Amino acid sequence: MTNHCCEAMSRRVNVRCDQHDDPFACPDALIKFSAKFQEYGLIIHDGGTSSITIDFCPWCGRRLPESQRDRWFDELERRGIDPGEDGAAP
Repeated sequence: MTNHCCEAMSRRVNVRCDQHDDPFACPDALIKFSAKFQEYGLIIHDGGTSSITIDFCPWCGRRLPESQRDRWFDELERRGIDPGEDGAAP
């Protein structure tokens, strides 16, 4: 379980909907959190799974953890792993 910056962020990251299993389909889901990348994003409700990465909490204003996405892919490359071929993609 990840500790988020504030209670409001925790509620938004963990929102559950009775009508939608997929947060990208639910208009009440606003924030996507990727534990793998320690990355927060605003969900784009356009029918896909896009989000815009954010650096600060919209509720408390604290700086969010730096995304580990680049580090993750750099490490795969260092190990000679192609995430598209080896099934390591997020």
